[in-house]
Amino acid sequence: MRAALMYGVGDVRVGHVADPSLKEPTDALVRITTACVCGSDLHPYHSMSPSDGPVRMGHEFIGVVEKIGREVSTVKKGDLVVAPFAYSDGTCEYCRAGLHTSCVHGGFWARNGIDGGQGEAARVPLADGTLVKLPVGADDALVPSLLTLSDVLGTGHHAAVRGGVRRGSTVTVIGDGAVGLLAVLASQRLGAEQIVLMGRHTARTDLGREFGATDVVAERGAGGIEKVRELTGGGSQIVLEAVGHRPAYEQAYGVVRPGGTISRVGVPQYEEAPIGFGSLFGGNITLTGGPAPTRAYIDELLPDVLEGRIEPGRVFDRTVGLDDVAEGYRAMDARTALKVLVRP
Repeated sequence: MRAALMYGVGDVRVGHVADPSLKEPTDALVRITTACVCGSDLHPYHSMSPSDGPVRMGHEFIGVVEKIGREVSTVKKGDLVVAPFAYSDGTCEYCRAGLHTSCVHGGFWARNGIDGGQGEAARVPLADGTLVKLPVGADDALVPSLLTLSDVLGTGHHAAVRGGVRRGSTVTVIGDGAVGLLAVLASQRLGAEQIVLMGRHTARTDLGREFGATDVVAERGAGGIEKVRELTGGGSQIVLEAVGHRPAYEQAYGVVRPGGTISRVGVPQYEEAPIGFGSLFGGNITLTGGPAPTRAYIDELLPDVLEGRIEPGRVFDRTVGLDDVAEGYRAMDARTALKVLVRP
């Protein structure tokens, strides 16, 4: 079958890989009907050494179940399903606590011999704990919004939940990518009263306003920090960091008020950052966040998507076929596309 492969910096190609097959009785085979490119896919796109490639790509997909192992009971052949960006058994102590990304038997797509989402099909380990059946057809108009349950909507929601967003909250969201915009949507859904979006791409921040942002701050650095602190009356109660680069973290502790919370969901591209008196300690700042256990949130978010109360699929502004996935990467890297839908 065909799948997207990354060979090194800026080098994504579609090539042939082995057809997936059942290996465990808990597996399912899924024919992928809709996938996408994630902002986090751009991190290796900028930095991967050719000596590490080629590697499979993609971790967000919807597809049709083609075959199931003998122990799979929650899905059957012909079901349309969404796959969270991490697979999990749903039964270990961490899954039971809603932390599926720490599942003792789970893992992530496109690693350690597991298929990626940007391809024609995938073997899904631990299908019962991972896949969620969707009550629509593969060509339904809701599919783009349903695909966001795999990662970006769940990740934006996780940022808001970990940050403690509730009715009346003041929230600042750093980053106008898909996760940042859906963190705005999630904050609005949870009742935030003021949502400041820090971003400088007008088409994106305009969508952010439609999702619920009350203010937009385009400035960065000291100017941006000053503007947010002025808008929020001395600093934001909650800051959601959806970028993952060190300057975004520095913006976060610059705009949070004493006693506030920073929730990070942008995959950090750094291992060391300030946590001392001048950043977190002095203001009694709480730092939280992490990889979103999106499987834990699907049951809560799915009805709002199905019933049209939210439209997270609006973050997709370009669609490509699998053969053109490299163009999707280039468009997102050049910021001429916000998020690219892939139709294998």
